[in-house]
Amino acid sequence: MDSKTLLCFSILCFSLLPELSGVVRVSAGRVSHRHRHRERRSSQSLGGGELWNSNPRKLFVFGDSYVDTGNNRKPAAKSWQYPYGVTFPGKPTGRFSDGRVLTDYLAKYLKVKSPIPYKWRKVGYGQLKYGMNFAYGGTGVFNTFVMSPNMSTQIDFFQQLIGESTFTSQDLQSSVALVSLAGNDYSVYQATDGSAQGWQPFITKVVNQLEVNLRRIHGVGVPKIVVTALEPLGCLPSSTVASSFQQCNATENQLVNFHNMLLQQSVAKLNSEVKDASASTFILLDLYSSFMAALNNKGDHLGNVKFENPLKPCCVGVSSEYSCGSMGSNGEKKYTICDDPGAAFFWDEVHPTQHGWFAVYSALQANLKQF
Repeated sequence: MDSKTLLCFSILCFSLLPELSGVVRVSAGRVSHRHRHRERRSSQSLGGGELWNSNPRKLFVFGDSYVDTGNNRKPAAKSWQYPYGVTFPGKPTGRFSDGRVLTDYLAKYLKVKSPIPYKWRKVGYGQLKYGMNFAYGGTGVFNTFVMSPNMSTQIDFFQQLIGESTFTSQDLQSSVALVSLAGNDYSVYQATDGSAQGWQPFITKVVNQLEVNLRRIHGVGVPKIVVTALEPLGCLPSSTVASSFQQCNATENQLVNFHNMLLQQSVAKLNSEVKDASASTFILLDLYSSFMAALNNKGDHLGNVKFENPLKPCCVGVSSEYSCGSMGSNGEKKYTICDDPGAAFFWDEVHPTQHGWFAVYSALQANLKQF
């Protein structure tokens, strides 16, 4: 990458961190009749199958908002505000979507229930048999603007529970880890005093730390670890708004490809170090290609999932100072929702709808089967 390309990347404004605002209390009964059909439309069979010959019984999740199912604090994260969760289950659940997210689809693929968020571990003890979700929206491998545990701290929580025998070595032997990195580290770098020349070494630093995290998770006894490649950041509505949601930012995606190339090399190196492995221990989940396949789909594959305008988000603020879920000082809505989230790939400025995640999951089938 030349300095001109890096300079272009440095002025791009990523918006992956969740908006922090006050609590908005909305009952499920506020969902209008026009939204009630959405769950039916977006509740396609999640599919089934196994990633490998063994039968995993627990899923442990680490990362950010693409896999968080309720760890962020209710008074702060917009994922706990209406209209998040309007499609499923009809009210906010802490997911950054109108419904299900990547964690839910991978859990279904593994034939286990979506694991309980770490935050709720003491009140949902009976759900520990499915694993645990340590992911917090807005976080990264390093500290971000969100005061929530980064990935290293999330793994610390995991190791603490193992030390307390909440999960035993036998539990771990039949488990899978999902590790998500959606770009929050790059948001922070861009927003602070990161130089154009420093982008390439910073991306290398992020991937190197991610490799350290993967080693740690495997080191405590998790036999299979699925890590996501970075999605096409240049296709997120936060970037495509500059073109009225008509085209992706190719320069930004070029830098994403550099991240993914380094990550692919790290995964290959990690697998080469695993002795007596009959199959890959570290598995790269290609979110870049699956996002692009879903966005470019014309309705002839991916379960006939087609989007009217795939780059345009469903839920947006009424002006640039507001976002999905924003409320005014008098409790008035400062956002709008499209008529049918099932026809939209993106829910807000960076997160897919449930229907969008289903399309991504459908595009990942070949990726999953080769495992």
